Amino acid sequence: MPAVFQWSHTVTPDEIDGQGHVSNVEYLRWMQSAAVEHSAAQGWPTERYEEGGSAWVVRTHFIEYRAPAFEGQNIRVETWVTGFDKITSLRKYRIQRIDDDTLLAIAETNWAYIGRKHGVPRRIPQELKDSFEPTDGPE
Repeated sequence: MPAVFQWSHTVTPDEIDGQGHVSNVEYLRWMQSAAVEHSAAQGWPTERYEEGGSAWVVRTHFIEYRAPAFEGQNIRVETWVTGFDKITSLRKYRIQRIDDDTLLAIAETNWAYIGRKHGVPRRIPQELKDSFEPTDGPE
């Protein structure tokens, strides 16, 4: 049960914007991919949520960009859950270039747990909470 999960990726040509670096939208995609993979690693793949009639939706995103990334670079997204409330969970991220450990961005997402059928908030099951080890982040 990794409290801090790592997801790696190589920047592709289609992720580059008109300014010649990774588009801001791609950081969101990376964050979502890392969150989904972390959840799956903890025993909660997308299919399990679907079978239970539940899903996570974003309430807010915060991203502070620190340095650009470019095509062909290898990046690492570290992500962790800081805790759970009744229907929400805060997840944080640190995005780095692997080759030189340059910090590219820090971010967080406030996720809300919902029922799929009506899209209304649902209490996060204890079994789901117990599958994660909330932490303040990497040391």
